[in-house]
Amino acid sequence: MRRSLVLLTVLLLLTTTVPGAATAAPDRVGTRGAAGAATTSAAATPAQVYGAWHCGNDYCTWGTVRGLADFDSQNRWLVDRGDGRPSVNLVVLSFVNPLALLRQTTDQTTLDGVPRGMTPEIVSYFTSRGVRVMLSIGGITYTDDWDAALAENPTLFGQRAAAVASRLGVGIEIDYEQNTDPDLTGLQAFIDAYRAVHPYDATGSRPEARLTIDVAAGDRWLIALNRKATEDWLRTDRPVLDYANAMVTARPASASASQDNWQEHVDGKAQFSPPVPPLAPAKFTGGVYIAYGGRALPECVDYATSVQRATAPYVQTVAPNGAGTTPGMLGFMFWAAERPSTRGIGTVPPYTCDGGVGAGATALAVPVPMPPLRQG
Repeated sequence: MRRSLVLLTVLLLLTTTVPGAATAAPDRVGTRGAAGAATTSAAATPAQVYGAWHCGNDYCTWGTVRGLADFDSQNRWLVDRGDGRPSVNLVVLSFVNPLALLRQTTDQTTLDGVPRGMTPEIVSYFTSRGVRVMLSIGGITYTDDWDAALAENPTLFGQRAAAVASRLGVGIEIDYEQNTDPDLTGLQAFIDAYRAVHPYDATGSRPEARLTIDVAAGDRWLIALNRKATEDWLRTDRPVLDYANAMVTARPASASASQDNWQEHVDGKAQFSPPVPPLAPAKFTGGVYIAYGGRALPECVDYATSVQRATAPYVQTVAPNGAGTTPGMLGFMFWAAERPSTRGIGTVPPYTCDGGVGAGATALAVPVPMPPLRQG
């Protein structure tokens, strides 16, 4: 995910494939109508993943230990949508510096390679209420450190990620945003080392076995990473990673633009050389903003006018197109809770997201805790 929107915008402007400015794809019969609403007659598949990336109160650094009373005062909406039920079934604490994790760095903001604020107490705040927790390694700020860690010792890096997952009882998200010549050999070694400790678990009963990856909103950024993940790690016949998150674009996108991007993953890019194969809808989620700038977004405060409400029919019914057998994406991921940026209001009181994300959890009958995920 994004730690610096300014940096991301510059990067996107320098590339020729900008997921935030995707050319609208033609409507697919049985998928979208002219207004962008789902028109398929397929039965809706319930959302299984409904989560939020969480940046803490220091802009995705998590550099200080938080008292639970203070943390609860800023984040209660995540575990109570107003009726005592959580608003989400997954929280992803963002971010861990990959090079610091490999080297087991201890300094003012880091302890044995993990941000000091990512404590067992914070994990338990969520898991005790049925909310799954993961740690995100990377983010765009740490792209160079991902490169360095993979070059230095990818196997040890994977082993140390697995050890942290065991110690905290969490899953791990790979957020490696290298758009130019990513180290896919090193990343394969990282994944192999992690899976040697925590094998793939289709039941989801072992939180530390949950290993996911972030890809671009559509298929036209992070192309090499997306191709490798789709070809080798996100297959339904021999899965390696549990699923992918199609990240948010550089700025909030409309419902129709979001669907166009997500459809690119479902369709693949046969015209690319080499081509990007289609991705099973059951193997990815769609990213939506809940915090951006100085105004409250509908996605946070008003489900009735939100992107997640407008795209829910599509997310729940989009048909496979060459990969997978069941309709519907896995669900939604929201960027991002508390203070994702030095500028903006975030999701802290009075701009909490129980009216958008929480109301959506009710409307979509989101299961808490998260059930075993569809595998095809």
